[in-house]
Amino acid sequence: MKEIKIIKNRSDIGAGTRGSDMGIDAIEIAAINKGSNYFEQFEFEDVITKNESVYNKENNSFAKRIESVFDQCKRLSNHVKVNLQEDKFPIVLSGDHSSALGTISGVKAANSTKRVGVVWIDAHGDLHSPYTSPSGNIHGMPLAAAIGDDNVDCQVNDIDRETSELWDRMKNIGIPGQKVQPEDVIFFGVRDTEEPEDKQMERHGIKNYKVAEVRYRGLEVCVNEALEKLSNCEVIYISFDVDAMDCDMVSYGTGTPVPKGFDQYEIIDIINQLLESKKVACLEFVEVNPLLDFKGNKMAETAFDVLEKVTETIRKI
Repeated sequence: MKEIKIIKNRSDIGAGTRGSDMGIDAIEIAAINKGSNYFEQFEFEDVITKNESVYNKENNSFAKRIESVFDQCKRLSNHVKVNLQEDKFPIVLSGDHSSALGTISGVKAANSTKRVGVVWIDAHGDLHSPYTSPSGNIHGMPLAAAIGDDNVDCQVNDIDRETSELWDRMKNIGIPGQKVQPEDVIFFGVRDTEEPEDKQMERHGIKNYKVAEVRYRGLEVCVNEALEKLSNCEVIYISFDVDAMDCDMVSYGTGTPVPKGFDQYEIIDIINQLLESKKVACLEFVEVNPLLDFKGNKMAETAFDVLEKVTETIRKI
């Protein structure tokens, strides 16, 4: 059994709405209210943040706060890399989803000779680049940077040289170059994308197990198929954005809620089955935003239920 290390990354500068930086504390409060000593069981690290950069008005609208997001991802990458090199299992609790680039970069840096697979459990594809993004929010761009694809065939934005240079630096965090091959990315629950992302998914053949397919064909069948698609990968990283869950059924306590998603029990089963492959090296939870939760602390409580259940599986493998 590997030692678990909790990495707390309270950063929300890649999002369009403030508040996901409070998600980790909301999850901890959920644990306390449940009477759980979960956060007393494991060592943790806090990643230094640059959340004050939200007050910087000199931002390129096509990649908001990119310099600060770059710094944040670089720091997180180092935390993840060091813990993996120490043979620990990092559970990363982050604010917004731009953090995933840092985590993936850290996983790859610690496994530079190995092929890394990504299972992306999310309502969104997060495959935009500064060249295609309609919002400029970098939490919609981490996968594009990880696979090293700007998708310039679908370019709609003319970005300046400084942004272009910073974006190139983001793609080279941890170790230079592509972290993940596009064919080694699997989506679960993605259901809110824009045309540039759809074309990118089609071009690279990225498989998206939609909620309806998982329920129709069977969760176990779909996850086994996903693992088969990643059979050439020695290492797998799982990214769980809580908006993969149905906002009407669970909560609107996330930056970009989308209806018709999974319930928490399906999420638990997907992650647990992936963990049982013994290839998963790192797991990340993102985008809990208690400021948007009109059901009290429901999203954080649900996220903690998932966290608690999957940690039981990590401790067994």
